[in-house]
Amino acid sequence: MTSFDAVIVGSGPNGLSAAIVLAQAGLSVLVREANSTLGGGARTLELTLPGFHHDIGSAVHPLGAASPFFRSLPLEEHGLEWLQPPLPLVHPLDGMPPAVLQRGIDATATNLSPDGEVYRRLIEPLVAAWEDIVPEILAPLLHIPDHPFSMAKFGLRALLPCTLLNRLAFKGERAKALFAGMSSHSIVPLDKPATSAIGLVMTMAGHAVGWPIPRGGSQQITNALASYLRSLGGVIETEAPVHSIDELPSSRAVLFDLSPRQMVRIAGKHLPASYVKRLNHFVYGPGIFKVDWALSEPVPWTDPESQQTATLHLGGTATEIVSGEHDIWHGKVNTKPFVLFAQQSLFDATRAPRGKHTGWAYCHVPNGSTVDMTDAIESQVERFAPGFRDVILARSTKNTAQMELSNANLIGGDIGGGANNLAQLMMRPVLSLDPYRTAGKDIYLCSSSTPPGGGVHGMCGYHAAYSALRNTFRIGKLTT
Repeated sequence: MTSFDAVIVGSGPNGLSAAIVLAQAGLSVLVREANSTLGGGARTLELTLPGFHHDIGSAVHPLGAASPFFRSLPLEEHGLEWLQPPLPLVHPLDGMPPAVLQRGIDATATNLSPDGEVYRRLIEPLVAAWEDIVPEILAPLLHIPDHPFSMAKFGLRALLPCTLLNRLAFKGERAKALFAGMSSHSIVPLDKPATSAIGLVMTMAGHAVGWPIPRGGSQQITNALASYLRSLGGVIETEAPVHSIDELPSSRAVLFDLSPRQMVRIAGKHLPASYVKRLNHFVYGPGIFKVDWALSEPVPWTDPESQQTATLHLGGTATEIVSGEHDIWHGKVNTKPFVLFAQQSLFDATRAPRGKHTGWAYCHVPNGSTVDMTDAIESQVERFAPGFRDVILARSTKNTAQMELSNANLIGGDIGGGANNLAQLMMRPVLSLDPYRTAGKDIYLCSSSTPPGGGVHGMCGYHAAYSALRNTFRIGKLTT
């Protein structure tokens, strides 16, 4: 075809989700991807040794399982299978039992003594309202909520800094460490307003939908989305980089699953100078340093609970985590970083040769840092799994520059699509009631640089596609 109704640049989960919504509306859709494989941050490759399959970006997907859009699609029919480890998450601690997030609220509360009852009172009402809250938090911040009472219940807690909520709610170290680790997914200093929001969301998700992994790797989420899109007639091209919007086939709308910086480079001459100036003020957050390991055997964790989860937070106490995340935001490298660790092969035999295993981890670093954090990350693993280095067969590492080289959306190694401070939660990428619609004619942004931000959930693409349906194609809400 020489023309399409819509062209999507970038095949991450948001780009594919936008394409699916438009194809469901009966429109002709083309997706262009620069790499040889689809998926952006949701890809799986052999990074270390043959037969060891590593997620190059996202690995564990509570928001993928929770996504209202993903749940509306027949992704299981297109090869997606969620695997639920016995425990959603374990947070080891020195000299005491770990903090454990279990599917059951009561079981989790029992583990968090002396804060069990406080934890129950904090989390139980939010989990009960989960189905009301999720569509609201995965929508643009500036909207009239359909469930105002549920959102008020959430918002009163979510707007607090993590450090303040921890101080007001909890006395014991396990509960404080657990919540600090959850809140660190914001990649914002934990004394900043609204850092409790992501901590509450991640905790609630563990109870409501678990912290699942996709069998075969994160690539399978991408593959299922792409397969369903093709079944709707969508066209996908790989190894098809876009240097200028003028290179694209004729279309009525163009949607960019890219960072604002990339969109300006490709389409800047079609955007008003004042809008480009606003986009150029968009702030990118800290980056990550990532390590993948091929392992001869499972990680030798000290705590048996750590063998029952795919996901661990390795950072020690809340005080340690708060200090480290503060330093990173202010451009300092922390020698004892908060490490997010995944061991998918314990529950998915497709990830490694028989008897062997994989490890996946990253820590936060200042944006653009090229400091080698391999030893610091492995020391944090050894802290709770003595002898870990003895089971390493091979490793693959990526600093922020290498992360950006593998995926141009990761500006300075930022995996969140932009800083998640309070200002940019409201102005993502600019202050607008329709942040997906740019100031250029029929040009839209559908990446994680728009609400609700980072994570593999497809909701940025979903909302951007509906903006295009309203404003360019004059089509109302679809019924599925």
